[in-house]
Amino acid sequence: MRLETTVYSVLIVSSADSFSQSIASLLSPAEHSPVEYARNISAAKRLTVQRQFDFVIINAPLSDENGADFACELSAKSTSAVLLFARAQDFSAFYEKLTPFGVFTLHKPLSQQSALTALLWMAAARERLKQHEIKTVSLEQKMKDIRTINKAKWLLIEKEHMSEAEAHRAIEKQAMDRCVPKIAVANDIIQRWS
Repeated sequence: MRLETTVYSVLIVSSADSFSQSIASLLSPAEHSPVEYARNISAAKRLTVQRQFDFVIINAPLSDENGADFACELSAKSTSAVLLFARAQDFSAFYEKLTPFGVFTLHKPLSQQSALTALLWMAAARERLKQHEIKTVSLEQKMKDIRTINKAKWLLIEKEHMSEAEAHRAIEKQAMDRCVPKIAVANDIIQRWS
C-alpha cells in the first residue's frame, strides 16, 4: 500500500477549450498540480522553457503546427511523459513517427475510461523516467568525483613529486585513516595547493 501520493505537473496543449476542459476534468487536484494550458505550440514551448512538466498532453493538430515535432523534441530532451491525441485519419502516421521517441499516441474520440488508463500509463512512464534521472545524476556526480580525485592526484604528482601510484595510495590511505570518502581528501589536497 502506497502512503504517499505523487503529484504530477501537467501541461495541456490544445486549440480547443472543450478538449482542455475534458482532460482537466479527469485530473485529480490531489495528484495533478499545477495544470497549465497552452493554445498553440509556441505558447507550449515558452512554458516548457520556464519549467519541466511531468505530463504533457497534446491535442493535434494545433493552430501553428500539428504537434508531432514538438512531442518528439520534448520527449527527446526532457523527462516528461508525452501523450498526443490524433484524429483517427492521422493516427497511423503520428504513431509511426512518435513511437521511436517514446511518445504515447491515441486517436480521438476516446472514451473517458481510455483517457484515465492513458493517465495511468503516463504516471508509470514518468516514474520510470524519474529513476533514470536519479541514475543520471548519480553517474554525473561519480564522474565529477573522479575528476576531482584525479586533479588531486596530479597536484600530488606535481607538488610532492609522487608517482601516480603513490598519489593514488596516499589519497586512499588518508581516506581510510580519517574515515572519510576519497573525495573529501581530494578536496582538502586541492584547497591546500590552490
